Amino acid sequence: MLNSDGKPHPRENTLVAATVVLGLLAIVSSAWSNLHLLSSWSGLVGILTGAWGQFISATTGERFLLIIGLGASAIGFFLGMAHGGLFGGVIG
Repeated sequence: MLNSDGKPHPRENTLVAATVVLGLLAIVSSAWSNLHLLSSWSGLVGILTGAWGQFISATTGERFLLIIGLGASAIGFFLGMAHGGLFGGVIG
């Protein structure tokens, strides 16, 4: 599905996998407000890896999964920010 053009894309596929895993981690951990550090940081890193993956993606399959991972990362990030943020009392 990811290499639909017949060429290997190891860097792009790694970014796809990282974005999807980080998005899943962010959205699942955002269900508990005391895990706001995990959800906000994993969401932020997932957004950044997803954005870079979109920039260098080569196939439609990669872009499809990147958008799903980006959406999950963004939702997890925003809910983590609402529950306490990136530092949440550790600083300030």
